[in-house]
Formats: sequence, structure tokens, C-alpha cells
Amino acid sequence: MVAGAAESKGTTLTTLTLDAATTIIDVALAAGRKAKLGALTVVVLDPGGHVVALKREDGSSILRPEIAMGKAWGALGMGMSSRAIQDRLGARPVFLGALATASGGRMIPVPGGVLVKDERGAIIGAVGVTGDTSDADEYCAIAGIDAAGLSAEPAEPQTNWAG
Repeated sequence: MVAGAAESKGTTLTTLTLDAATTIIDVALAAGRKAKLGALTVVVLDPGGHVVALKREDGSSILRPEIAMGKAWGALGMGMSSRAIQDRLGARPVFLGALATASGGRMIPVPGGVLVKDERGAIIGAVGVTGDTSDADEYCAIAGIDAAGLSAEPAEPQTNWAG
């Protein structure tokens, strides 16, 4: 069984537990502190885009929860990381603008929104991190997901995430 998934009658459900979300957030924040990043905000969303858990470090600005949710929500909505959204749609600004309109402005198409997958590869949620560079935010999200025993998409951060 996946460490971060709920179990019922011997079957793995495709939901994130609060325990897994807490691990993801706490490890993401610890990774940020170890790397001496700016004050972070981390959110974990379930597959329907609902908040499972959110933490905002002291000193994190007031818009950070919405940015973290926008990164995670966009990843869920498109079925790909926010980095992939940026990379694939950056050269298609008209479509990116249409997505922003269709989502009611809820999408933030920059790195830091990472999909969470279970052992079968099913998307069971997303993590959004904001507060430093987008590459560093993504690094922290992946570290948290890995620590919860789940799979991240992307599986690895950018090699130059630290600058």
C-alpha cells in the first residue's frame, strides 16, 4: 500500500490522507529552511482540487496561499505539472490566455505545482509551493511528496534549481 493513501478492505483508495498531506508540507518546509529559501506557503489539494492541508510560514505574504493553490490547481486541471504547462504553452499565449479565462484566473502556470501519484500512477492530488524562485518551490514540493512515499510528477527538480 502507498504510504500516503487510505486503505479500505484491502484496496488502496485514490485519496490523499491528512497524514500524508502533513508529511508533504512539513518536509517541503524543512527543505526550504535547509536551502535557506524565502518564507514558503505549501498547499496539498485532493484530486477534486479541494484543500487537504495548507501551511504558510511566518513572513509569507498574504497572496501566497492563492498562488500556491493556483499552481496546484492548474496542474490538476491540465493533468500535468505547472512546469510542463509553462513549457508546453509558453509559446502559445493565446491558448494560455484562454485557459486563464476558462479557469476563472485560478491557474498559475509556473513551476511549483507538482502532481501526486499513487503506486499505480493515478493522480491523487497536487502540491503547490510558493515563496522563492519557481524552481526552488518545485524542489520543495518534490521533496515532500517523496518523503510521503508517493510519486511526484515531475519526479526530479531542475538540476539548477538552487541557482
